[in-house]
Amino acid sequence: MTIATTFEIFFSCAPGLEPFLADEAREKGFQGVLPIAGGVTVNGGWPDIWRANLELRGTNRITVRIAQFRVLHLAQLDKRGRRVPWSDVLRRDVPFSVQVTCRTSRVYHSDAAAERITRAINEELGAPAHKDAPVTVMARIENDLCTISVDTSGDLLHKRGYKESVNAAPMRETMAALFLRQCGYDGREPVIDPMCGSGTFVIEAAEIAAGLNPGRLRSFAFEHLATFHAPTWTAMRAPSSQPITPLRFIGSDRDESAVRMSQRNAERAGVAAIASFRHHKVNELKRPEGRPGLVIVNPPYGDRIGDKSKLSGLYRSMGETLRAEFSGWRVGVITTERALARATGLPFLPTSAPVPHGGLRVTLYRTAKLP
Repeated sequence: MTIATTFEIFFSCAPGLEPFLADEAREKGFQGVLPIAGGVTVNGGWPDIWRANLELRGTNRITVRIAQFRVLHLAQLDKRGRRVPWSDVLRRDVPFSVQVTCRTSRVYHSDAAAERITRAINEELGAPAHKDAPVTVMARIENDLCTISVDTSGDLLHKRGYKESVNAAPMRETMAALFLRQCGYDGREPVIDPMCGSGTFVIEAAEIAAGLNPGRLRSFAFEHLATFHAPTWTAMRAPSSQPITPLRFIGSDRDESAVRMSQRNAERAGVAAIASFRHHKVNELKRPEGRPGLVIVNPPYGDRIGDKSKLSGLYRSMGETLRAEFSGWRVGVITTERALARATGLPFLPTSAPVPHGGLRVTLYRTAKLP
């Protein structure tokens, strides 16, 4: 068995957001883009894997498939697992861990399967196994077919490297990026979030407009693999010479500590020159000068924050303010409840399927330009 130079690469995302991640992958020039349940597959080599971790905003994790074979029992898994040329991908001086999932297969005990694969790697390569290893080998055994992949990301990719503190029930940056894309945001218009929390939407929008790569401030698991080439990676992640955008991005919140938190996060992200945060209630929101753009907000749902029975008034007040102040702007509202969305009185377009978020299912409600 040999390791190919071109692989199937998997970009994971929340179910329901696959079409928008596929759009981003195509926009970034990846080849063979195919949306599937839970993410997107593309074809490419190791430089494509490095670039995807650096540039893609919407994916949670990037894995690469390195081997696939049929397996009917554990002894066969042990034998075939030893035929994988582990030294082509893994380093003998870097610890690894193994995660296995089994579905509708004769090999059904995931812990026993993980033990066999771990032993095969350890004895064939000599690398030590450790539960907190920087490299994770992932095996999926489904319908008696074993697929071996390697996690190239490490920490989930919503961890951009700038956010030291968050508010309650935060939205992950990766999901926020895909909701911005679903709203049609492309970095060429201002964005306002009137309930900004820790500033996720505002900072994501500002980074997109400024041409900043989301992975520029962090490290990745692929840096510990045998395939890693440091000079190529250094050149790839070198800052571009793109100009700072003239657009401005504004967040506000009734919680003064959230405003301070957001400002600190923007400073660490390097976008404080174009992203600002203000302390006021949503009904005090005023349209800024300049061209119209997008208002996007992730208000309380009542399931985790606040009392749902008291939230209709908040949504109603928000809708009244947006209709009065933001003619020509588009609006995106993320919530779990259709009734709360309707309370805004905004003219929402047809919705897509709900998306899982923190144990709940949320829907993005979008408008066209407000009259």
